[in-house]
Amino acid sequence: MSEGSKGSSLAFGQVVIGPPGSGKTTYCHGMQEFMGRIGRKVTVVNLDPANEAMPYQCAVDIAELITLPDVMENLKLGPNGGLIYCMEYLEANFDWLQEKLAAFRGHYYLFDCPGQVELYTHHDALKNVFAQLAKWNFRLAAVHLVDSHYCTDPGKFISVLCTSLSTMLHVELPHVNILSKMDLIEQYGKLAFNLDYYTEVLDLSYLVDHLASDPFFRNYRRLNEKLVEVIEDYSLVSFVPLNDKESMRQVMQAVDKANGYSFGDQEQRSLEALMSAAVGADFHFTSTLAVQEKYVQSQDKAVEEEVMDL
Repeated sequence: MSEGSKGSSLAFGQVVIGPPGSGKTTYCHGMQEFMGRIGRKVTVVNLDPANEAMPYQCAVDIAELITLPDVMENLKLGPNGGLIYCMEYLEANFDWLQEKLAAFRGHYYLFDCPGQVELYTHHDALKNVFAQLAKWNFRLAAVHLVDSHYCTDPGKFISVLCTSLSTMLHVELPHVNILSKMDLIEQYGKLAFNLDYYTEVLDLSYLVDHLASDPFFRNYRRLNEKLVEVIEDYSLVSFVPLNDKESMRQVMQAVDKANGYSFGDQEQRSLEALMSAAVGADFHFTSTLAVQEKYVQSQDKAVEEEVMDL
């Protein structure tokens, strides 16, 4: 895995990114178990120096190199400044990371990354780490987790779309955006539109009109229109819903297509797996439909209960 060694074998994996509380560590734990059951050798790499309670089996931990509490105490930095320092320190110690990863050749890698949004939107340290991994023949896809409850607030959803777009452009990796915690979305209120409107990021002018009905946002209609124009002009952002084992399989298929694993030689694939990769455009609609049906069923049940109460 030496730098510039074109003849060395490829390594595949995911860099799991997203804001704090979006479920990155839980995702890594679930994906490690899921892939393990289908026979894929998985190595989880913790790159979050603030991550102390890890539910998954961690093979490589940045805490062996540097920790956020130590940085904050010794350099008198806050959590945000401390995380940036930790990532810059990791960037300056590529040899440590290379040595640790070399012990797991032939494995599939899950990189559990910090939750500071600035690291993915404009700071270069983590982006440079990903670029260095690419030089070591890693084929990575960025898995960007977003809490699904933002869908219930149009203003927050536009903000999420802008952040997702900025992250995609800055990180410069094949990208899969995921709406996490879909099983909890009903707790935050009803959606203004069908779920596929949010996953496919359909005509956002309806969202602007919906926002205009709020007296607070009415004064910012022009700003929202311009933000929506930027998102739609790039036409890059869409989401895959995640809420159960079936959606976990569909997420894995999306990521395998993004980083090229589906077409590599790392695993004996069945004809069904090859076909699912070849016609994978269908899976997104199917997964969205499945979650949408569950969401609608729960809403119908709530209406029935209200009628019964009357």
